[in-house]
Amino acid sequence: MDARDWDERYARSPLLWTAEPNRWVVQHAAALTPGRALDLAAGEGRNAVWLASLGWTALAVDFSAVAVERVHQLAVDRLGPRSGAVSAQVEDVLTWVPPVGAFDLVLLSYLHLGAADRRGVLARAAAAVAPGGHLLVVGHDARNLAEGYGGPSDPTVLYGPQDVAADLADTGLVLVHAATEPRPVTDPDGVDQVALDVVVLARRSAATPAEGEPHA
Repeated sequence: MDARDWDERYARSPLLWTAEPNRWVVQHAAALTPGRALDLAAGEGRNAVWLASLGWTALAVDFSAVAVERVHQLAVDRLGPRSGAVSAQVEDVLTWVPPVGAFDLVLLSYLHLGAADRRGVLARAAAAVAPGGHLLVVGHDARNLAEGYGGPSDPTVLYGPQDVAADLADTGLVLVHAATEPRPVTDPDGVDQVALDVVVLARRSAATPAEGEPHA
């Protein structure tokens, strides 16, 4: 699906996704010291807005202009006078290059691409992590096809924690957590199911600049 397809999909519903943050973002980001956050392929901005509620300054990026407008509205609805802590812009993460070393947290949540595109996005995301900052990747695990519920049915856009770890091997980030995590869900028929998610948290040493950033 391209940006126009996603614009149409978002436009069909007042809120396509829930306004609540992803459980893995809450679990791994709640204890981090607030700073500058970048939410790539942010959708309607639920995670960026939640981070801002904790004191972060968040930039949400998505290639859907409709989604970006939703980010602004969700920030106003949820944050009131603090809504200015969230900014949003229309960018395609396949081509957009975030500023190097500019963010204390970079988030990729349920972005599913072919392996080559995923590696490129992750490399640029990792380079955007400031010294002492973190990169958090959440997605549908490849095991979900046979063992879990929901998510894409195309195996070429699915991955496991080991794939993310390999993609980050030469970025200067150190893995803090890399696992397949079960996530309880309820299907449209009201039946309890279990989805399997990739959850990877990586950190840049406070003494290690991102690639392309000047060394002291």
